[in-house]
Amino acid sequence: MSQKGLIKWNDYQLPLDRKTISLAIDSLSSGQNRLTKTETKELEFYKQEYAFDQFSLASEEKVFFKKDAFNRFRVGKYEKEGAKIFVDPLFGLQALKSGNKNTYHYFSGVRLAGYFGKRWGFNFAFRDNTEKGDTLTHLSSFAPVEGIVPTIQTQRSINYSSFNYNVGYRWSNGALSAGQENLSWGYGIGGNIALSGRAPSFPFIKFDFDPWHWLHFSYFHGWLQSNIIDSARSYNTSSGILGSRREIYFPKFIAHHSLTVTPLKGLDIALGESVIYSDKLSFAYLIPINFFKAYDQHNSRYNINAGDNSQFFGLISSRNHIRNTHIYSQVFIDEIRASKIFDKKERRNQLGYTLGINKTDLFLNYLTAGIEYSRINPFVYNNLIPTQTYESNSYSLGDWMGNNADRLYLFVQYVPVPKLRIKLWHQKIRKGESGTLDQQYFQSPQPEFLFQKLFDYKETAFAARYEFINRLIASMEINNNTIKFVNTSSVKNKSVRFGISYGL
Repeated sequence: MSQKGLIKWNDYQLPLDRKTISLAIDSLSSGQNRLTKTETKELEFYKQEYAFDQFSLASEEKVFFKKDAFNRFRVGKYEKEGAKIFVDPLFGLQALKSGNKNTYHYFSGVRLAGYFGKRWGFNFAFRDNTEKGDTLTHLSSFAPVEGIVPTIQTQRSINYSSFNYNVGYRWSNGALSAGQENLSWGYGIGGNIALSGRAPSFPFIKFDFDPWHWLHFSYFHGWLQSNIIDSARSYNTSSGILGSRREIYFPKFIAHHSLTVTPLKGLDIALGESVIYSDKLSFAYLIPINFFKAYDQHNSRYNINAGDNSQFFGLISSRNHIRNTHIYSQVFIDEIRASKIFDKKERRNQLGYTLGINKTDLFLNYLTAGIEYSRINPFVYNNLIPTQTYESNSYSLGDWMGNNADRLYLFVQYVPVPKLRIKLWHQKIRKGESGTLDQQYFQSPQPEFLFQKLFDYKETAFAARYEFINRLIASMEINNNTIKFVNTSSVKNKSVRFGISYGL
């Protein structure tokens, strides 16, 4: 809808809270005469889901295993005097067949959300997941799936939990929140080079502020997992079991802020920076308007071994300036010598970028097609200090394909009838070695892009998704991919996946 100029939709920062989504739905309702029949039916469907966030009832309402006042089925809901809460179960099953191998993923959990008055809101979601079979997808390091922290793991099964929560306070032009989520920043269909949300969720505090309608400021500070044990702080417990050792990890943190200017409707220009630091919490990085890079240089006295790991990023997004078209570009700068960008011997262009365009209502209403290219140069996301790499829980905070790689991604997506989405895509990835720290910091000239090439990856896939009632979803995917390793034979894989879930 934002691509057609019908609403303002700041989806470069995810996840969006329920209140923001409900306000967008309300905005669409006021211009309903501009929607197609399919769009109108979908709007009515989603109004059922988010009426809870938009409207308050004058009288007390108790709902258990039936439809509420807005015709949305609820397992549990209670509302009285401006305070309200709902609870939904979470459960689902996926079956994957790849050749003669089979894998099953099933989960169960609970989800709660609510408001206390007009300004306070919260959400909570917990899922217990189990995968069993021959191809455990979530253990793959080269896959666009959310990272996990296994609790139980064998050769043919893993168990892990998904745990997100958030509590926030809103006012007319800002919000404060704290929680644990898979935060992301930037655009990308095939992947996100800046902040992808792929790493396991981490705790954070967040501040958003819109001093004027054309300016948005966002800041968060997060507590990451270094996965590196601090042997100096770890100690013996004398318990006599499990090694009698208390293990303590090095603390690891991220601070992130950005400024987005909207000079005209549909055009967003954003700039920001982030810093990964370790060892102890720094008050300076808790100040939203601090210039992280300058502070780090001052605090470390320009000593690289005492400093932190900072990055710059930016994006430009144009929606509906060409009718029904979204054009976007994004850059992520890990390290650069501005005066040596074109000097082949001394340049250090450790950066990544994305260029993309997609158009909706192409030949048919609700048919969208697009193309996207992403490139990540060697050594991006790396750092000489292991506790300050651009990752958490050993998963990259950036693009899942890693550095020294590029990707061409093409897709077509269609909504033939309300609540049914089908998608066909093809992508090609070229991937090289990550390289060594010695190459990163001392080799001159720097290794060329795709040095020590590993493989070419090609994938063609089709997916469909249908939502029967609110949050009851059936899905399927057919995937055909090939990995061609350098100087070796190709590995081909065909797979089919079916799934059904409720509550997600």
